[in-house]
Amino acid sequence: QVHLVESGGGLVQAGGSLRLSCASSIAISRLHTMGWYRQAPGKERELVARITSGFTTTYADSVKGRFTISRDSAENSVYLRMNSLRPEDTAVYVCNGWASTTGYWGQGTQVTVSS
Repeated sequence: QVHLVESGGGLVQAGGSLRLSCASSIAISRLHTMGWYRQAPGKERELVARITSGFTTTYADSVKGRFTISRDSAENSVYLRMNSLRPEDTAVYVCNGWASTTGYWGQGTQVTVSS
C-alpha cells in the first residue's frame, strides 16, 4: 500500500504564494507519474499539474505560468509551487501517484485564497 501525505496548504491573499509538498511512503522512482489535482466546492476534481519519471510536465491552462511541479527522488516527494494565487484557485489540493496501472491518492490539503 502506498501512502501519500500532503502538506503546505493554508490561507493566503490574492497574489501570494504557497508551496505544497507530497511525501510518498515508497520511493517515487516506483511511481511513473505523480500529479496534483484540486476540487473546489460544487465542482469536479480537475488536474492541476503532473510530472512523469522522465520529468515531462503537464499543466492545466488556468495555472500555466503560475504553478510549477517538481519531484525529488532523494526526498521521495513531489512539490507544487503556486505563485500569483487567485481566489479561483481555492480548493482542496490532492496528490496522486501511479505505479503501473494502480493509482494512489492522498487525503488533500486545503488552499484558500482571499481577495
